[in-house]
Amino acid sequence: MDYQLIEDQQSLNDLCEQLVKAEVLAIDTEFVRTRTLYAKLGLLQVFDGKNLALIDPVAIDDLSPFWQLLTNENITKVLHACSEDLEVFLTAGNCKPVNLIDSQIMMSFLGHGLSLGYAAMVQHYTGIELDKSESRTDWMKRPLTEKQLAYASADVDHLFSIYPKLLAEITQAGFLAYAKLETQSMIDKKFTPINENEIYLNIKMGWRLNPKQLNSLKYLASWRYQQAKKRDLPIGFVAKDHTLMALAQSNPASVNAMQLLEGVEMLDVRHKGKAMLSALAQADKADVSTYPDKIHRLDEYPGYKQIFKSVKSFLVLAAEKNGLAIENIASKKQINQFLTWQFDLNGARSSDANVDLISSWRNDLLGSDLLAFANQGFK
Repeated sequence: MDYQLIEDQQSLNDLCEQLVKAEVLAIDTEFVRTRTLYAKLGLLQVFDGKNLALIDPVAIDDLSPFWQLLTNENITKVLHACSEDLEVFLTAGNCKPVNLIDSQIMMSFLGHGLSLGYAAMVQHYTGIELDKSESRTDWMKRPLTEKQLAYASADVDHLFSIYPKLLAEITQAGFLAYAKLETQSMIDKKFTPINENEIYLNIKMGWRLNPKQLNSLKYLASWRYQQAKKRDLPIGFVAKDHTLMALAQSNPASVNAMQLLEGVEMLDVRHKGKAMLSALAQADKADVSTYPDKIHRLDEYPGYKQIFKSVKSFLVLAAEKNGLAIENIASKKQINQFLTWQFDLNGARSSDANVDLISSWRNDLLGSDLLAFANQGFK
């Protein structure tokens, strides 16, 4: 497939003037994310059936004409497994796309599982076996090789040609609306701002801590995230989870005392010991009334295992009734999310977060029946 490499502002502007007329755009990104918090955008690929373009974001300062395409509601954007692409759109352009659908999600509603790879989808529809040798290449290094560019162009070339077949199949199956809503749910989650005061809840074993220790963990986790953002480093490069847990449990008074604690990473103490002491000191100044409540584990709730089995069995029947796989209806995490909400553990009912099983298309499909089942004691 012939492609155009876009390396200057005027060429990008001209391209986007053409693409704005399209009904459908196949889009992909290439990026690098090894030692940074945020992915580094290395290439943007787009195809409207006539113009296949590879846009070099390293060479072009203003990508706003492309971001405007993503937010144009009159154009359908198709991407495959776009979770990380969405993060790139957010960090590189603060751009929340509209009228976007994920072909991996479409395939999942057609019985291909939740995580079918792009190469497997292409082989399914075309019989072509893609060369994926460039998937781990350095997309920030310049100049890009012909092999890299050919690899990148193939991604949107096949995606554009497959999409009409995929669209016809999912429309025939009656699941197009669900696929659109599931894609939108993923977009909304990716673009929901992170609450720094709740990051500590993502650290495993937090249930072992009392409210005072949880307060220390909250301050440490918030400090770590702020450092990661400021320095564009992966969270674990700032300090490890087990270091924060050990410090929160013991609340040491000095760097020397930190070094004696079991579970502490010595490199964390050496490079960030004083900063972590400062975070602990801030936590100590907090009023007791602001301490987090003790975390209650779902698996310690009376009868949890049997209740989980009952809910899953209920959902399996609901999935079969509607011609769907249980994987589409609910994961273990989503069932646990619902049960946490149902039992109001850790203030779940006061949270603004949506409960997947009683939101969007799942709510329309089975929400009222599931709530009735729960209110009857899961019997």
